[in-house]
Amino acid sequence: MSDQATIVAISNQQPAPFATALAESNIFPVVDATWADALDAVARVQPAAVVASATAEDMPAFEKLTARLGARQPYIPLIAIDPVTALPGHAIPLTGDRGQFERLSARLRNALRIRTLHATVLRRLTADNLHSFTTNAPDPLDDATVMLVGRSGSHAALSVALGAHVSLVGALSIEAAAKHLNARDLDGIVIGDGFTPRVIDAFLTVLTEDPRFRSLPVIVTAPGLAQSYDLANFEMVTGEADDVTRIALPLVRQRAFEARLNRTLRSIDSEGLIDAATGLLTLQAFERDLATAVYHTQTRGGGLSAARFTFKDISLRAQRDAARIISRLMRKIDFGTLCEDGSIIVMFAETDPRNAHMIARRLSAVMKHTMHGPKRDARNDPRVKVTGMNPDDTAKSLMERLQEQTSQRAAS
Repeated sequence: MSDQATIVAISNQQPAPFATALAESNIFPVVDATWADALDAVARVQPAAVVASATAEDMPAFEKLTARLGARQPYIPLIAIDPVTALPGHAIPLTGDRGQFERLSARLRNALRIRTLHATVLRRLTADNLHSFTTNAPDPLDDATVMLVGRSGSHAALSVALGAHVSLVGALSIEAAAKHLNARDLDGIVIGDGFTPRVIDAFLTVLTEDPRFRSLPVIVTAPGLAQSYDLANFEMVTGEADDVTRIALPLVRQRAFEARLNRTLRSIDSEGLIDAATGLLTLQAFERDLATAVYHTQTRGGGLSAARFTFKDISLRAQRDAARIISRLMRKIDFGTLCEDGSIIVMFAETDPRNAHMIARRLSAVMKHTMHGPKRDARNDPRVKVTGMNPDDTAKSLMERLQEQTSQRAAS
């Protein structure tokens, strides 16, 4: 039997208590299995997704199942109902449904959408663009950014626990959190203590009303919320910071994987001109566009300015994070690249140096307030230098002057 549109429900309780909810959702047909025959069922059915409930005694079989599914492509979602330990591999949790499984359908549909996205990427990969996907970091968490919202005593513990695995954006207020949502892409939100249930409810309601955020992992650690929300990856987790991290990270990993797939598709659509890891142009494409922009400015008039953002002692992950921030915020007419030395150069088309300074300061301010984790170092704030094109400039001379001016400023 081979049915790509089948869900396998695994539980030692037959029928699985969540199988009815799956069948009623009318997503795909459901096949029941126990842990004794779980691997055989998966091999026989070749499912589109697996939903499982495992006790501590079942975890060795669960780990084998995760390894088996993780080796297959495209992505096969594995949803663990009320997991008892940290989840291995790409498994994602679903907790606290108290036997009702009201959120299972939404979570499964979101996971299946990512499976379809992965299948699309694999279908469009060729020998020429294979690098767009394979050069990314093996674990999507290496690219993930989580916003931590809170201001109570638990904030520091959550910062340390989450910051050990992902980049963090801190927000001490709901208003600051809303600004971050509009300024950059996030792979998850963790809301700690320090807010009343009414304030949290208002924030979550806004998230449910915006299609951009309905599949965003949202973890609330404060008790007192009485209702559920139309968010596919919403979880309420009370307990220690490690407990919150254990539930949050698998959902964040899945979201970061989705973001990686979207960047890969954009790279493929651009025929390799866009770097899938940063969202900016590859260095070769940037040099080609720069030469063209300089030529058009010289022959047609107008303005052309360049900005170089430099950072001190930051990791490759932080460099790519900064590049993705810029790629999201810069204007459609501008273009940039992440250089081999870790700096980022952005060209501002039809822009004089005065206006370029204003744009660069805004970009720098966003990076300054979002590029940090639990051990933020102010020396990592971006330094920026802007220069404009002279009438006798070439692409090479413009870049050399930008490099020289940055070096002189650093030396001074």
